[in-house]
Amino acid sequence: MLNFIRIILSPLTFIYGFIIRARNYLFDKRIFKISKVNAFVISVGNLTVGGSGKTPAVIFLAEMLKKYDKKIGVLSRGYGRNSFGYLFVSDGNKIFTTVDECGDEMYLVSDELKVPTAVSERRVIGAKRLINDSGVKIIILDDAFQHRWIHRDLDIVMIDQRFLLKTNSMEQKILPLGLMREPFDSLNRADIVIINRKFSEKKDLPEKLADKFTNKIIFYGYYVATGIFDVKNHKEFTLEEFQGQKSLVVCGIARPYSFLNVLENNKIDITNKMLFPDHKNYTLKEIQDIRKKFYDTNANSVLTTQKDAVKLYKFSKDLDDIDIYYLKIKLMLDNQEEFEKLLINRIN
Repeated sequence: MLNFIRIILSPLTFIYGFIIRARNYLFDKRIFKISKVNAFVISVGNLTVGGSGKTPAVIFLAEMLKKYDKKIGVLSRGYGRNSFGYLFVSDGNKIFTTVDECGDEMYLVSDELKVPTAVSERRVIGAKRLINDSGVKIIILDDAFQHRWIHRDLDIVMIDQRFLLKTNSMEQKILPLGLMREPFDSLNRADIVIINRKFSEKKDLPEKLADKFTNKIIFYGYYVATGIFDVKNHKEFTLEEFQGQKSLVVCGIARPYSFLNVLENNKIDITNKMLFPDHKNYTLKEIQDIRKKFYDTNANSVLTTQKDAVKLYKFSKDLDDIDIYYLKIKLMLDNQEEFEKLLINRIN
């Protein structure tokens, strides 16, 4: 059956690959116009569908730049939102939209960073309006590597190390047969590559991919847990307080193993869990399922991701008798000081 599906999808993959290469050629030759805006633009993107850690990277970059008193804004398409067009999400002090209107990732970023944020499918228009609305001088574009209509001064590409090591997997094929939005050759456009979710032991790049990373500035990223927070009042708890406790783990993200690994590494029980698709918009029925599972497993609490927390918060009244917490994680880089120096030099 799997081979039959591959045979069916192979022509579509060829067509998709041709379209991507033709499109990139037209941008490279400036036949398609690339527009500049009046700000320093940093793009954070990837080559694959699904989670590669772009949102933690956006937060990481913004927090780094805030130390230098840079006037930063974040612009995203707003994946999964129920609205269209440009929305000014936050001025850095107040959030003007709901999580449903702007999407879970942008709501999280707005709440976490306290910087001006906006969503817009058309990044050039969105960037210009964000500059006009907030006066930002630096714009971080979330998930924009393929959105080439806007000029970027720095292109950062995130790649999951586990994905790179799947050399014999169909996942490394172009869509729809595999998971790749673009071929590895597109890394030629990247200024910096962050190989994310690195293993504790050093693992070299597969031989057949090594030449794709030649002469690239490469950093290795990983996550650390910084604490556990109460969804309802944001009160902070230590990870030690949850060790040995029976929790119901709930998450709707593209790469749940990363979240689960962080919990396991901190000696938190993940036996009871409910895993949902990425960008899950929870329904009342699913909230009731979570409630049932919670009581059926005699759990002490529900433990979720920060991205899920912003969506579960609106069901606080339906879960008022259940303690819900989210794990807060932070992206870290090997040679972080070198990365910071490179970033600031490029901006200056």
